[in-house]
Amino acid sequence: MMHRLLLLTIALLGVTVIRGAAADLVEIHLNGHYYAEPATVQITVAVQPDQENRTLRVEADGDSLFRSSEVTLNGSDEKRIHVVEFRNLPAGAYEVRAEVLSSTAVRGTAVQDVEVTGGPR
Repeated sequence: MMHRLLLLTIALLGVTVIRGAAADLVEIHLNGHYYAEPATVQITVAVQPDQENRTLRVEADGDSLFRSSEVTLNGSDEKRIHVVEFRNLPAGAYEVRAEVLSSTAVRGTAVQDVEVTGGPR
């Protein structure tokens, strides 16, 4: 029994370390989490330069709207800060996601929630 508990603890620590390393690869910074429609959301994404980095994908995924933008990354020679702007987002809840991809896999993901409220009608 003690052996199983030890193995489970080691496995959970390994998952935590992997997630921590992926989180350090990409971070999202927003000027707020609440906007009025039609919203212009400026997303600043910090990407740790790495030879494997090939693409930065930024998405705004809402109840009735999906937008995305991709930036080609030049591995370890790429700049750290990237800015993506989504204009005219209608009211709704959005998950803003930034993913760094290699040529074969997703290397890291960061997620933030954004709420766009409608004005009086």
